[in-house]
Amino acid sequence: MKIALVDSGLGLLPAAAAVRRLRPDAELVLSADPDGMPWGPRAPADLGERVLACARAAAAYGPDVLIVACNTASVHALPALRAELEPALPVVGTVPAVKPAAAGGGPLAVWATPATTGSAYQRRLIRDFAGGAAATEVPCPGLADAVEHADEAAVDAALAAAAGRTPRDVAAVVLGCTHYELVGERIRAAVRRPGAPPVALYGSAGAVAGQALRRIGAEPDPAAAPTGSLTVLLSGRPGALPAAALGYAEGRLLHGAPARSGAVPG
Repeated sequence: MKIALVDSGLGLLPAAAAVRRLRPDAELVLSADPDGMPWGPRAPADLGERVLACARAAAAYGPDVLIVACNTASVHALPALRAELEPALPVVGTVPAVKPAAAGGGPLAVWATPATTGSAYQRRLIRDFAGGAAATEVPCPGLADAVEHADEAAVDAALAAAAGRTPRDVAAVVLGCTHYELVGERIRAAVRRPGAPPVALYGSAGAVAGQALRRIGAEPDPAAAPTGSLTVLLSGRPGALPAAALGYAEGRLLHGAPARSGAVPG
């Protein structure tokens, strides 16, 4: 089985690692866009073209399913991707985990990029799935970029600023950008209040990986032989995982897979 993922950069690592844990035998094709990142500030039409280009590059490798491992790309490009690629290639988008976070009880915060915070899309998610729970939108300027470059000082500064905008009584934080899952434990520490229980974090990687397997009728098999290969595309060009990826457990997990040459199969 072959599973492709697209994102502007390292935001695809959490979902790719989740797939690898569920199916160590799956071949992975990671299609990132270093030439066009970040996607968030781009106009929707421009962003859509960048996402389509990455998806087409990945589709040339004959995957069984394509994961759009980016919240912003899922908002703006999912209909166009499905119109072009389905039904031959199922496409799975990413949605912030507002519903399960609200089901846990207590007030919640949704951490997201400034472009997503306050958007009609995010507010509709909160309205439809928060179930009446108090929800605070928290913009996190600079956090995704800091995570992308594994800039420790910049990550710390962005986390401190976002934590300062987060109500002290929140029981859960929804990670509304896939990059944020790479620093999940640091987010938990940043919002921890003395004497209070740890804040629950809700990301999308595990759910997206599970949905991708369901779309192709595959079952999780964590005990499968770890034979899955890794192909990396950088704005359509064969490449390798960026050095910054190895600063995260997810990147190190994927780095251990056999690398493919990147040549498009004939």
